[in-house]
Amino acid sequence: MSLASSSNKVFSCNGCQNLVAEEKDVIHGRDFRGWHGKAFLIDTVFNVGYGEPQEREMTTGHHVVRDISCKRCHETVGWTYDKTPEGKEKYKEGKFILEAELFSLIEPPRGHAASSRSKL
Repeated sequence: MSLASSSNKVFSCNGCQNLVAEEKDVIHGRDFRGWHGKAFLIDTVFNVGYGEPQEREMTTGHHVVRDISCKRCHETVGWTYDKTPEGKEKYKEGKFILEAELFSLIEPPRGHAASSRSKL
């Protein structure tokens, strides 16, 4: 999945077509990896549920994260950063990782409004 710079497309869950994020909220500038490969760091999501906080050792250090899942099909689609190591990783706190393989970028449906957006 590649991102066009001036698009207003939305991320649609491949499992159920639920809308979970807007392309304009992707934070550019770094390559991110998830469990399935390429991933996106994103500022805001919607229509997701949250797992319990977990401590995980990642390539960039020790983090406290919560898995996020699609509210419709309950597929785990990424995670959110609750706490990161001091220093250069702090910018990730309150942001979300979405697994690229689990989404399609589509034109938003007519009348689309992100009324249940999550921003930690």
